[in-house]
Amino acid sequence: MNVDRFDLNLLIYLDVLLRERSVTKAAQSLGITQPAMSNGLKRLRELFGDPILVRTSDGMSATERAQALQPMVRNILAEVDAAVQPTGEFLAYDSGRVFRIMVSDYAEATLVPAIVKRLREEAPGVILDFLTPSDVTYKDVEQGKVDMAINRFDELPQSFHQKTLWRDDFACLVNPANPLLEGFDLEKYLQANHIWVSKTGMGVGTGVNPSKDKAVHLGWVDEALAETGYKRNISVFTRHYQMPALLAMNNDLVATLPTKVAKMQAQSGDLKMVPAPFEIPAFELKMAWSPLLHHNPPHQWMRALITEESEKLAR
Repeated sequence: MNVDRFDLNLLIYLDVLLRERSVTKAAQSLGITQPAMSNGLKRLRELFGDPILVRTSDGMSATERAQALQPMVRNILAEVDAAVQPTGEFLAYDSGRVFRIMVSDYAEATLVPAIVKRLREEAPGVILDFLTPSDVTYKDVEQGKVDMAINRFDELPQSFHQKTLWRDDFACLVNPANPLLEGFDLEKYLQANHIWVSKTGMGVGTGVNPSKDKAVHLGWVDEALAETGYKRNISVFTRHYQMPALLAMNNDLVATLPTKVAKMQAQSGDLKMVPAPFEIPAFELKMAWSPLLHHNPPHQWMRALITEESEKLAR
């Protein structure tokens, strides 16, 4: 192939086609006609000697070759984008930029207050738009529609950049008047009624059916407890980390939470924080973002600010 005569637009076409898995949607995304996009796909097939997209019972699917090309194409386009970005310094104090950040409820309860406080001092004109995991898809992050996602991730798309902000383990939040608190061990933990809190994945959540759901579907705490051969009695299910402190005021309820949240809520309320009486694996809070924004000066500034505040909280 003669690289000197290569049309860079073909990589843009390939990127959008692999993202949309549809010639029609890809054409709409780029604002071109469907015949033009079909012609682009034809040229891509000739260029790579591969069908790129094939029709299946689930619609158009990417070939193995196309799947391997996708992260490489993303990185190439990101480098091109970086090359044409303005090189001027980002003046944070005078900026009115909007940063859209997806945060889990856990991150919102621990990290967001520190970010907001710092911005009020250093960049009061900057606007923050915090989104929940249910508001956002990986495609939104990949396309740069969302600046970054801060959450616990089991896995991320290969093209994403990511950074671990901190590690956290688990503790229990208990009313000091709870009769089970004295000599709190696994036996007493299992006697208690519990508050379940979790919502960390991307996409719209669904309800919980305690009579059908297995422990492994209920998250880290219940999965770890199942490893010991036990199951706890969950009385309240919530998706908000602000709720356990209020609910644990009942002297017959126990909340098992990430330690950073439990410590903050114990300090702000009349509650006692005690170690979890069984081993629960620690987890990582990560920040992920699109390669399209990796070299963007305002984005770099915001990532550095979030990293600095995370390091303070991790101490």
